[in-house]
Amino acid sequence: MPRPDTEIERALAVAAHPDDIDFGCAGTVAAWVDAGVEVTYLLVTRGDQGGFDDTPREQMAALREAEQRAAAAAVGVSDVRFLDGYRDGWVEPTRELERDIARVIRQVRPQRMIIQSPERNYQRLPASHSDHLAAGEAAIRAIYPTARNPFAWPEMLADEGLEPWVVTEVFIAGHPGADHAVDVTDTFERKLAALREHRSQTTHMADRLEPLLRDWGTRNAVLAGLDVGRLAETYLVSELG
Repeated sequence: MPRPDTEIERALAVAAHPDDIDFGCAGTVAAWVDAGVEVTYLLVTRGDQGGFDDTPREQMAALREAEQRAAAAAVGVSDVRFLDGYRDGWVEPTRELERDIARVIRQVRPQRMIIQSPERNYQRLPASHSDHLAAGEAAIRAIYPTARNPFAWPEMLADEGLEPWVVTEVFIAGHPGADHAVDVTDTFERKLAALREHRSQTTHMADRLEPLLRDWGTRNAVLAGLDVGRLAETYLVSELG
């Protein structure tokens, strides 16, 4: 079982695109913020291949970055970071991406992280976008062993002063073997508000967004054995020493 939220000081959520965290985890993040956890978001890309309208392509990256910052604010997160040099739709779990995530881990020093599942879920293929899988694989490599190993990318310590850091809990979102549920009934409205900030991604489904999220949350809660009427987000939790 993961530690109580009140024992966690800092958490880091890593995802491939703006809106990934909000669809999968925003209710959980809001609950952590309420418990006093300082949460940081790290986005691998700015989601320039997304969108459902005629927004000029060259404007999409800046638009989605702004949407993500507004969405994060809706759940109480102010530290939102983006990596440079990674293209939406082209993410691969390279050593360079592993290094860049490990750098942020050493900067933020989180006890807990949320990452995307590196394992494909054939029952929910949209949750297994290739960028999600790649971001999840690079993140888990960054968590173990890279961020904690003083001999991995030694220039981080020598040139940047970034000491190794041990992440002790990893919440893996979208994993087919999820074994932990977070009750997000009380933070659901903030999750919904966050997703509505992603206008370029959700305006086309405005009437369906809330019913869709409630359906997902209800099914998660039922599978987790929560009381009738509750909503949940689910994870596979890995504990590391």
